Amino acid sequence: MHEIQKKIRELQDPQKKLILQRFFKTGHGEYAEGDLFLGVTVPQIRWIVRDCKERLVKALVPILKSDYHEERMAALLSLVAIYKKGDEKEREDIFEIYKSHTKYINNWDLIDLTAEHIIGDYLKDKPKTLLTEFARSSSLWERRIAILSTFKYIKSGSYDETFRIAKILLNDKEDLIHKGVGWMLREVGKRCSQKAEEEFLQRHYKNMPRTMLRYAIERFEESLRKRYLAGTI
Repeated sequence: MHEIQKKIRELQDPQKKLILQRFFKTGHGEYAEGDLFLGVTVPQIRWIVRDCKERLVKALVPILKSDYHEERMAALLSLVAIYKKGDEKEREDIFEIYKSHTKYINNWDLIDLTAEHIIGDYLKDKPKTLLTEFARSSSLWERRIAILSTFKYIKSGSYDETFRIAKILLNDKEDLIHKGVGWMLREVGKRCSQKAEEEFLQRHYKNMPRTMLRYAIERFEESLRKRYLAGTI
């Protein structure tokens, strides 16, 4: 057993485990059905990752395939840490591992903490065909990776890719996609240009799922929010 796994299992908490399994929807028919938790928090996992300082990318792959959510989280955060300090070859290897192991990156927290730092960053100066492929995937998690990866570009002041992926996902049936797209649209308005966000919304808001729209307009003034929700823009 890897040092990371040993330290995580030393911190397992049966009460927190039950809370996390309910929070992350692991019940029958829910989006994370069957996922297993140990009851270890994200701050605790971050501390373990910092303390361990694992530098061998290949050593993290078996942990990424763990049955336990927190161990997969630790593997992903370790990959992000190595990626940020790595050379071109290490970054390419980590990108390839990430994109080929999405079946294990199977909850929103795992994606939201990592996708922009690996997929988004690696593709920043490359063709974005993978994001298109993921946005059209049958996998809920790959679709969320597609939109959350664009957070990298929003933080740099660019939002064209966010709008492009958002348009592909406008008619998605999953609530987690509605929330993810709405969140990224809101971030465009917050970090880049509310005018650009509104121009996008004015073209598409009447066809958006209600949750997506609510997330997107969360920072707008109340009177403007009400007009969007009433469909009178």
